[in-house]
Amino acid sequence: MFHKSITRSNENDHIHLGFLIMPGFPMACLTSMIEPLRAANEIADTQAFRWTLISETGGAVESSAMVTFHPAINLAAAEAIDYLIVLSPPDAKFANPRASNGALRMMERHGATLGGVSGGVFPLARAGLMEGHVTSVHWCYAAAFADEFPTHATTDEVIMPDRRRVTISGAAAGFDFALMLIDHKLGSEVMTEVACWFQHPLVRGEGVRQKIPAMQVATTSDMLPDPVASAMRLMSENLEDPICIADICEQITISPRHLERLFKKLTGKSPLAYYHTLRMTSARQLVMYSNRSMREIAQAVGYTTASPFRQRYAEIFGLSPDEDRRKINMFRVQGNAPLPSATPQLGTQH
Repeated sequence: MFHKSITRSNENDHIHLGFLIMPGFPMACLTSMIEPLRAANEIADTQAFRWTLISETGGAVESSAMVTFHPAINLAAAEAIDYLIVLSPPDAKFANPRASNGALRMMERHGATLGGVSGGVFPLARAGLMEGHVTSVHWCYAAAFADEFPTHATTDEVIMPDRRRVTISGAAAGFDFALMLIDHKLGSEVMTEVACWFQHPLVRGEGVRQKIPAMQVATTSDMLPDPVASAMRLMSENLEDPICIADICEQITISPRHLERLFKKLTGKSPLAYYHTLRMTSARQLVMYSNRSMREIAQAVGYTTASPFRQRYAEIFGLSPDEDRRKINMFRVQGNAPLPSATPQLGTQH
């Protein structure tokens, strides 16, 4: 997973990370990677790690927390980068996709490992740079990513290195990845001291799966009783073509009455009501992060027409999907045009 030029034996060598930040990027994903690297340099009294902030044009970029960052260079000027990490919301788009996608491909040809954190995997996929690679997708963007890139292989592992790609599910996983770089470059003692500095109790490496909250449950999906976890898995695998609760019970060998009791105890909902909520939660990802019409979104979560879909959506979220999209677009504008537009098709540059 590490760049071929990185060796622990050459003290004069350093790892240079370029962070490509795009408007609305999650600030925590940036600081969670830079701070442990900064601490490692200080602890080891070396400059083993360097980092450069990059934006598409070189101009200032505002994060999702409305804190403005001033990158050092524009994307076209970036060079001698070992890792180019994209930080963005899932709907981020380049102002000049042809030139910027070309710059990313050029960096790869010159030996850089390309990566993305959280929503940053979307621009990489839109550039065609994740084809043939497995992508770690944050659970809250999984439905939107699968809809836009149905042929891409994905995983719920927190960190996914795949040849000259590394995708990272979120800010905490970004911290873990930084610790892995520190371990590789400076050794486990420095890595452990950095983790202790930040009171980071557990270093999660490759193969660790994301903790996914179970809706309406004060726990994560991997801590649920087996029948409930299995039922929820079958529900999530059958959104477009819903499976009836009786068939779920038959597959997991439990009585409908027993499953009802378990769901009511854990979620306060019946299995059917929980299933409806799960379908609407996936639908909301498409409302927020895709260009699909409401009719198409309704069909993607198992409704033959948009009318009952709109009604159910409003019952759960308190407003219609159309109102929700308009509300989202009030805070997300590019080139004076609200996003997402209703006209472009999924998979195109937008």
